[in-house]
Amino acid sequence: MTSPSAAPTFEGIQDLEARHVLQTYRRAPITFVRGQGVKLYDIEGREYIDLLSGIGVASIGHAHPALARAIADQAQTLLHTSNLFYHPLQGQVAERLAALSGLPRAFFCNSGAEAVEACLKFARRYWYTKGEPRAEFIALEESFHGRTFGSLSVTSDEHYRAPFAPLLPGVKFVPVNEPAALRAAVTKATAAIIAEPVQGEGGIRPLTPAFATSINEACDRTGALLIADEVQSGLGRTGYPFYFAALGLKPQLVAVGKALGGGVPVGAALISDEVARAISFGDHGSTYGGNLLACRASLCFLDQLVGGGLLAQVGRVGRHFEQRLRALAAKHSIVKEVRGAGLMWGLDLTRDAAPVVPAALAQGVIVNRTAETVVRLLPPLVITEQEADEGLNRLDAALGAVGA
Repeated sequence: MTSPSAAPTFEGIQDLEARHVLQTYRRAPITFVRGQGVKLYDIEGREYIDLLSGIGVASIGHAHPALARAIADQAQTLLHTSNLFYHPLQGQVAERLAALSGLPRAFFCNSGAEAVEACLKFARRYWYTKGEPRAEFIALEESFHGRTFGSLSVTSDEHYRAPFAPLLPGVKFVPVNEPAALRAAVTKATAAIIAEPVQGEGGIRPLTPAFATSINEACDRTGALLIADEVQSGLGRTGYPFYFAALGLKPQLVAVGKALGGGVPVGAALISDEVARAISFGDHGSTYGGNLLACRASLCFLDQLVGGGLLAQVGRVGRHFEQRLRALAAKHSIVKEVRGAGLMWGLDLTRDAAPVVPAALAQGVIVNRTAETVVRLLPPLVITEQEADEGLNRLDAALGAVGA
């Protein structure tokens, strides 16, 4: 069989998954079958405004014509050859990422979690090469870095960690945005500090400038490397190519994923020359990482982000988005705080945010809940002010229904 059966029903899809798909996701009772721009359509033809973009992945919206053409063209040319050989696209993507980040080297993989895993390995390898092995990592409370063993080891939430213990030893967690706690934790035994410039799963919590300064000072004092996890906040999401630059952070390693492929799975670890010189052939690898399809999709996204004016649009629409969200907070007493930047926002509520998600779906808008009390919004970067207004009007109605 080379194509799915024609016209499945929602009940048939649900039943087939219940029998054959590992039940690790609690899905909403909706099946999406089509998308266009910032809109999704379910199996019954109902329209939704997508203010989540597949958790930050559909960066240039759904069914973007340029991305569709690039994928189709590449599929008819060559998809994959492995990293045993050169191909013409991987260096092009790496060069563009270097221009955006200031880090001249890239290692390609398939997801943000894999990019974090690579950064952790490269940090350990750096100290091993220097002849003074360091094993310790400093991570932040409220952090989320992924679900592989390494990335889970630097993720703070015990809900994710406990069933899989013991995890990687030598990880210390410090409170976010508390400089004194960080200074006390980082020593000359620390291989690296890992931090999200804006914590995503932890509730859309940007690091403060004072905390960013304390990270830089701790790294300067001890030699510890800095890993910036920009999987969610990077590549234009906040209105900056990378939010670490807005904070003045100076990472030697940066993890990216989500937005980079516009929906095609791709991740990358971006690496300084100093760290890259410590890496040898065979130290890490990926069968699929940086294949032609992933790189073609990445080039299409980067074309839109830089040459297509998307960064400027995120800045403009992001300011409008913030104004509307602050108006919602003033209107609805259940909203206690608005946090974020660009098109990465969280509404922190006075109660569990879980009821907002189905209430929003009933109004035809997609958001999600994170950190228990936070409504997370990660719309496609191509969203316009008018589309933002339409989506936030629907969210307004959902908040009203939940608040009542």
